[in-house]
Amino acid sequence: MKKIQILALSLTIALTSACNFTEEIFLKEDGSGKLSINFDGSELMEMAGEEMMKSNEKAIDSLISFKDMLEDKKDSIAGLPPEEQAKLKRLEPFNMHMVMNPEEKLMRFDLFSEFKNVSEVNDAFNAFQGASALGPNSGEGKPSPMGMQDPTTEVQYAFSKNNFSRKAKIIDEELFKQSLDSLQGAEMFLSGSTYTLKYHFPRKVKSTNVEGATFSADGKTLFYEVGFMDLMKNPAALDLEVELEN
Repeated sequence: MKKIQILALSLTIALTSACNFTEEIFLKEDGSGKLSINFDGSELMEMAGEEMMKSNEKAIDSLISFKDMLEDKKDSIAGLPPEEQAKLKRLEPFNMHMVMNPEEKLMRFDLFSEFKNVSEVNDAFNAFQGASALGPNSGEGKPSPMGMQDPTTEVQYAFSKNNFSRKAKIIDEELFKQSLDSLQGAEMFLSGSTYTLKYHFPRKVKSTNVEGATFSADGKTLFYEVGFMDLMKNPAALDLEVELEN
């Protein structure tokens, strides 16, 4: 199975199965830094690993540049409607590190991008979901419509002086309700899944608006976790405001 086929299939399964996500930001004093969304599907691989070994799937440890991939597929992408091309364009700033090892029961994905301003990587999770759109369609090498649905929410980051914020909002109420309805069948599997924020700041955190957040020994790293289904039902569950010390 080709690398991109495995990526598309695995991401689709990841978004409808028990999973744990970590959204990690490394923020520098000048506002630049790196954002990554990590998915650990090792529990899923515990169940599926033996079947994959029977099909002789080989271990994969690959780095995928979506910028390069979009360039490689530019001819087929050019045939898509403009709105679908725009959705794929969201992937361009990101890279994906993919590790799958059926024998060792490992399945990990890391979608990441460096930025000069954190607002450049708004909607990183939508990009993670959209990565499965690059799977082949009916063996013709065309991008698949799977994963190219219109986003129902958006996340915006901001950092200025001593203040950092993460805010989410629903941008299409009808589609949002439809997406919740589609998750009902998977709620039992997703009930134990989590979404964790792990934010590294250039200075010690003075205050934050969320109860339950924990901090590293030096006070510069914030950790905050919610249930994945809680986040799907209420995107504002991870709204965050942080004030740093001078």
